[in-house]
Amino acid sequence: MNQAITNSDDSMTELDRLSELTSDVLRRCKAKGASEVDLGFGVDVGLNVSVRLGKVESIEHNRDRGLSLTVFFGKRKGSASTADLNPDSIEKTIEHACAIARHTEADPCNGLADADLLAHDFPDLDLWHPWQIDIEAATNLALRCEAAGREHDPRISNSEGATVQIGSSLGVGATSHGFFSRERDTRHMVSVALLAEDEAGMQRDYWYETVRCADDFPDVAVIGRKAAERTVARLAARKLSTRQCPVLFSAPVARSLLGSFISAVSGGVLYRKASFLVDHIGKPVFPSFVNIIERPRLARGLASANFDSEGVATRDSDLVRDGHLSRYVLGSYSARKLGLTSTGNAGGVHNVLVSHGELDFAGMLKRMGTGLLVTELMGQGVSLLTGDYSRGASGFWVENGEIVHAVDEVTIAGNLRDMYANIVDIGSDVDRRSHLLTGSILLERMTIAGS
Repeated sequence: MNQAITNSDDSMTELDRLSELTSDVLRRCKAKGASEVDLGFGVDVGLNVSVRLGKVESIEHNRDRGLSLTVFFGKRKGSASTADLNPDSIEKTIEHACAIARHTEADPCNGLADADLLAHDFPDLDLWHPWQIDIEAATNLALRCEAAGREHDPRISNSEGATVQIGSSLGVGATSHGFFSRERDTRHMVSVALLAEDEAGMQRDYWYETVRCADDFPDVAVIGRKAAERTVARLAARKLSTRQCPVLFSAPVARSLLGSFISAVSGGVLYRKASFLVDHIGKPVFPSFVNIIERPRLARGLASANFDSEGVATRDSDLVRDGHLSRYVLGSYSARKLGLTSTGNAGGVHNVLVSHGELDFAGMLKRMGTGLLVTELMGQGVSLLTGDYSRGASGFWVENGEIVHAVDEVTIAGNLRDMYANIVDIGSDVDRRSHLLTGSILLERMTIAGS
């Protein structure tokens, strides 16, 4: 993408100002009797330009500031936040957090992260790439993206628009037991959604790309054409009769299976005994060829970080090794509830990579032979307590490794315990637009509820 990228900006000056505020708030909280303090200041700046049918639809600038504050009085906890950083608002936020802490019940698991787990080294993860692009240039990119999609096929009859988003974030965080961080990152996105129509009706689809650095975008016309191809492919969709068959989750939707797994091994549901994977460390969950690793410090990773939201240092770590669950996903509170140690996952996971085989997407279709390719999921029919899984789906019917026709209005059902255990293969077609990095996932069999 031929737009100027520069790191010349005032971000360091702003970080200096936030650092001064951070030190001041720490001091004031301690003066009010807080035994421990955890706080973070953030500034988010962005530009969103949206067009539709060749005309500008909206231009939005945003500059959001905020303070998030947690104080402890012994084992009593109080939290407050504000989006107004004037002195009066900051003072009221401190007072509110302290008042809440004084009146809440003590919890023995409350408190800051253990000091020996905190991050002390902060290598550059290559996350800061401000996109110096003006409104006119951003508008032209959005127009060109949409035009490429609309012109790709005469069956493209309408558009929901194209959007260019430019974003940057600054943050300063600190705790009263010595952790102090300054961070900055950028994230940009180009997206477009289109509609196609034929004698059988209308279909909608979209495509997007999201990156840390705008240099990593493909040409926006490629994004537009990809959206058009996906939309047109959905025309003349048919229903299926109820059956059982192999199911191939395309890479963009396969990461939802990974997301459900991560949710099921996260501390909150575990200490509440609300997960079907309680007490599963060391036990098989996936076939032996599956390995899942967290890589928090990937250069330009979409969820890269040197520390979690409590300041605990991140590190490469197995979640699954040879199909067996290696560990849970824990912050300090959930770890204490379980009698374990924080895994550096307060606030979530960072860049989770799933091992894969050698087959690309076409190869995965051949491997499936005959079955359902799922390209979109609807609804929230997943129970972490039992593992029961039932979601609306659309995609394509495949025979002899070739797509035959589009499919919509079906429901796919199973149980996550069985679905994970019965993974046949994982493709090399990794979707890199997320922090959950997986290729397409082929399941041996699921129930398809259709007409």
